[in-house]
Amino acid sequence: MNQSVDITINKMVFDYDKLIIIGPTFPHEVVGFSGGNKYLFPGISGEEIINMFHWLGALITNPLIIGNKYTPVRKIIDIAAKMLRMEKICLSLVVKGEELAGLYIGTPEDAWEAAADLSDKIHITYKNKKFHTVLSCAPEMYADLWTGGKCMYKLEPIVEDGGKLIIYAPHIKEVSVTHGEIIEKIGYHVRDYFKKQPSRFKGIPGGIMAHSTHVRGVGSFENGIEKPRIDVILATGIPETTCSRINLGYMNPASIKVENYMNREDEGILYVPKAGEMLYRLRQNKGLNNG
Repeated sequence: MNQSVDITINKMVFDYDKLIIIGPTFPHEVVGFSGGNKYLFPGISGEEIINMFHWLGALITNPLIIGNKYTPVRKIIDIAAKMLRMEKICLSLVVKGEELAGLYIGTPEDAWEAAADLSDKIHITYKNKKFHTVLSCAPEMYADLWTGGKCMYKLEPIVEDGGKLIIYAPHIKEVSVTHGEIIEKIGYHVRDYFKKQPSRFKGIPGGIMAHSTHVRGVGSFENGIEKPRIDVILATGIPETTCSRINLGYMNPASIKVENYMNREDEGILYVPKAGEMLYRLRQNKGLNNG
């Protein structure tokens, strides 16, 4: 069934005959690679396209989107941007750590294209095998699970079926500063949990449901039974009762000795000291671009 979506944007853009976009490009769970016209749509656009944009990415699923250039979500963004007739110039930055690795200037499409190619080379870590246990350590810059969720979806592709990913972040004490009430109401679930029960989640913003599926990961929902592909466990300052209510596992962060996870890749255990920045991917699988 076709569904129309209102495309709205901050009206201030129409006060100018030239727009200059400045921002980084890196693997992104909703669009593939951030940057370019994404800073217009959904960057300064209205709620309708923001929710559609995120939910479309969730329907395709994070492992098939993240780190791939040519995605249906990117195509929609570029189509929307063509409706803005003024001149647009983009400065696409590629950053590694605190250093500038590349700067590309041109139209949003061309600058992003070049920046995404470089990001693919420096922001993706390839592994030869999957791991049954991943300790994903969130840096202090992630203040809640809404942002700290990157520590899940940038590592999901290299966790074995039935494996577990532990988000280790004692400093994170709440689910979301902005959307916590809704997330705690609906919980974290696989895509089909929402897709097969549309009436139950009517009125829930697509962007929030998308976040839910990204953190919970892929899986199935058949005959009322949800089967996530992997276990996602929080070792954070979020209480065990809350973790249970939002459908995520719990570990007491004080019980974790980080050194016990180090240098054990041969045993199927991966330690990631500063998760959320690099995308981890299985070497022989490059998703949508390569089948």
